[in-house]
Amino acid sequence: MLRSLAVLALAGLLAGCGLAETGAAAAAGGVSKAEEARQAKQTEARIQQQIDAANAQAQQQRRAAEAASQ
Repeated sequence: MLRSLAVLALAGLLAGCGLAETGAAAAAGGVSKAEEARQAKQTEARIQQQIDAANAQAQQQRRAAEAASQ
């Protein structure tokens, strides 16, 4: 009985000082960081595709200009 009262008192103190909220916030923050990392990888892939497309277009324009100059 005394042990369960001590556990309840400790839980009340921890909840009162915000330690329980800190743990929940850290867990939510970890999920957010994982989502941010996933979105960053998607953005990086999309930008790389745009760069590749721009390079291919520039190469085609060079070839067309070289062919026109001959």
